[in-house]
Amino acid sequence: MNNTRNLKVAIVASILQLTGFQSFSQLQSPSWPINVLPIVEKPVFKADTFNIVKYGAINDGLTLNTKSINAAIEACSANGGGVVLVPAGLWSTGPVELKSNVNLHLKSDAVLSFSRDKSQYKLIEANWEGLAAVRNQPPISGTGLENVAITGKGIVDGNGDSWRMVKREKLTANQWEKLISSGGALDQSGKIWYPSASSLKGSQTNNAGAIAPGKTAKDYEDIKDFLRPNLLVLTKTKNILLEGVTFQNSPAWNVHPIMCENIIINNIVVRNPWYGQNGDGLDLESCKNVVVENSVFDVGDDAICIKSGRDEEGRKRGIPTENVLVKNCTVYHGHGGFVVGSEMSGGAKNLFITDCTFIGTDIGLRFKTTRGRGGVVEKVYIKNITMKDIPGEAVLFDMYYGAKSPVFINDGGAKMPKEAIVPVNEGTPQFKDIHVNNLVCDGAARGIFVRGLPEMNIQNIHLENITIQANNGIQIQDAKRIHFRNVNLIVKNTQPVVDIMNSSGLTFDGLKYNEGAELIFDVKGERSTNITLRNAELKSAKSIADFKYGATKKALKTQ
Repeated sequence: MNNTRNLKVAIVASILQLTGFQSFSQLQSPSWPINVLPIVEKPVFKADTFNIVKYGAINDGLTLNTKSINAAIEACSANGGGVVLVPAGLWSTGPVELKSNVNLHLKSDAVLSFSRDKSQYKLIEANWEGLAAVRNQPPISGTGLENVAITGKGIVDGNGDSWRMVKREKLTANQWEKLISSGGALDQSGKIWYPSASSLKGSQTNNAGAIAPGKTAKDYEDIKDFLRPNLLVLTKTKNILLEGVTFQNSPAWNVHPIMCENIIINNIVVRNPWYGQNGDGLDLESCKNVVVENSVFDVGDDAICIKSGRDEEGRKRGIPTENVLVKNCTVYHGHGGFVVGSEMSGGAKNLFITDCTFIGTDIGLRFKTTRGRGGVVEKVYIKNITMKDIPGEAVLFDMYYGAKSPVFINDGGAKMPKEAIVPVNEGTPQFKDIHVNNLVCDGAARGIFVRGLPEMNIQNIHLENITIQANNGIQIQDAKRIHFRNVNLIVKNTQPVVDIMNSSGLTFDGLKYNEGAELIFDVKGERSTNITLRNAELKSAKSIADFKYGATKKALKTQ
């Protein structure tokens, strides 16, 4: 009995430490339900140490140490586990394959530099953006393992510049001239540089890398250079620790656990050039029980990403990403700070994001999907978020990712374009039951953007205690039961502050806006109904609401 009680006390103490709450009663708040917060213990390793130097590794930046490093890992695992030590220095290597019960430890000033020689990476059946595909072997990988770690204060460098294409628009004139003079190949437009003719050919191949019946890896050799690997890929692995290390310069995605359980990511740095194509930071795909904290991201694509497979293949896998806590993380450049999708066909739930800062990310909180994905994203709890200098939206929910909605491209004519309403099926995605509390943003193109599908509205979104300085305020389309409480919008464009199309059940409680605002609400569409505004100062606005394209005054109630 005492052992059971002690275990419960330990679990509650762990949750309090992770969430920053002071008491058990706070944990019972509906915003942070205690029963689904992840509890993950660090894997424990034997003290036995296997120095890669003893297996023939040479620190000169020239010698390829692939065999030496993998031999040390093999010996360590065969011995029951322990620490594989990478001392200070520049260690050139090809692909490294992790084994169970091994902690790959990089000392301070140790750089594990992966070879630019693509022949070192064999073609394998892998995964690319949520689909099965042939890719080059990842620089670091492991499949079906238990108890693995990469720790220390060293650097893992994927030399991704030797793999990635680069768009001319992302470089200065001098940088562009230097790049093309280094070799490689340009596409027909002369605006995209590829590292090799093989890479260029792959870009011109339809569904390059897609696994086809009757084909083997050899059938992809002519486009091998195009099939960029992710830097670190762990598949179907349990009990993972990534701590202290810098992961940088990946060929494609940087850190990618897929179908893994019990993951701790603490105090890591993830870096990629801002122009790096597909240069995601962390992609948690179909993973369960994850804690990500005290880490810094500065990357070329989405930073902290939640995924679970793509389209029918992802739905068939049917493994959501669930029970994830992200705490005390900072994101600089990235297409999104915290992101869900767009490959989320297996679903995502029980996601907790707290005490994070996004500075200069294209979008702050980014939820994206599209028709055909399927999957349900629900039970997401976000609090204490700080943003600054966001070029796009501070908060975005968009179900038209990669496509255009006919409504928001309206040319101002007398009739609003009709939306195509398609039957709901297994490919219809859903966003629902999402809570955002205590968010401050200084600078954005738009504060909040919510765009659902006419056949499947985004629903049950709660946004509370939010202050945003932006060019534009709130834009909502095809949404229902969206609740705003204590939202303060300081925006340059106040005509309108809130733009609503074909949405219902919206509540604005305590909405604040610029004094002298031209128009609070612009309400469009006959499906716009049951909109409530309460506890707002209306006298300072020149006009409260306009109604058009079938919307009527009955749609808005003020209290």
